[in-house]
Amino acid sequence: MQGGEFAAVKAKQQQTWSSGNYAVIGTMLQLTGENLCEAVDVVAGERVLDVAAGNGNASLAAARRGGQVTSTDYVPSLLEQGRARAEAEGLPMTFETADAEALPYEDESFDLVLSTFGVMFTPDQARAAAELTRVCRGGGRIGMTAWTPGGFIGQVFKIVGSFVAPPAGVASPLRWGDVDAVTDLFKGQGSVRVDTLDYVFRSRSAREWVDMMREYYGPIHKAFGALEPTRQAEFEAALIELAEGMSTTGDGQLRVPSAYLQVVVTRD
Repeated sequence: MQGGEFAAVKAKQQQTWSSGNYAVIGTMLQLTGENLCEAVDVVAGERVLDVAAGNGNASLAAARRGGQVTSTDYVPSLLEQGRARAEAEGLPMTFETADAEALPYEDESFDLVLSTFGVMFTPDQARAAAELTRVCRGGGRIGMTAWTPGGFIGQVFKIVGSFVAPPAGVASPLRWGDVDAVTDLFKGQGSVRVDTLDYVFRSRSAREWVDMMREYYGPIHKAFGALEPTRQAEFEAALIELAEGMSTTGDGQLRVPSAYLQVVVTRD
């Protein structure tokens, strides 16, 4: 795929993530940002860049630990919600619109570079990994999270792809959730540590969870909007069946562990 084609995919993705209200979903995942900041061992005073930060989970977690945080995303409305959260906690942070594949920072500008379930959605994966590496100083750390292909959210994306075809020629974002693939993306850049963790989704029912995702989560919100009513009903049924089948409660409520990779790269 050529640069212009990547740009077209990215523009469509930006519209997707601007739809719904990702902040509702993102805030639920705050624990993953806290865990990541523990894994990279944020030290007070370190320069921290959060890439594709959404509404700022990892940004806030790093700032709570005394990091000098710059929170970036290519959806301005999400940055504004992150700013509101930071102001509510009295956390000094910088918020800037930035493209994960073309970060507007000098080489080795940051001690820590983070991304929670964000960079994994870039269409040009090699370029995104190179940018994370470029702006991180030697001896610094890159920390990120990504959903695994076999986990709950990985299976959700496979269902989405079976109803609405993904862009041709673009690698699956779930590649970042594959140990061998993500290790290869950072090959030769330093030591790579990968841990598999679970985030547990909870709701009163599978249907309630699907309704929430349909309203607020951009990729699912857009997928429903692209389908005719009959296919919408089939799509909804497939998501509910998956959620009920993977729930561990057995009482109608939803409790679904979803596996994700937590990756820490220590730069050479």
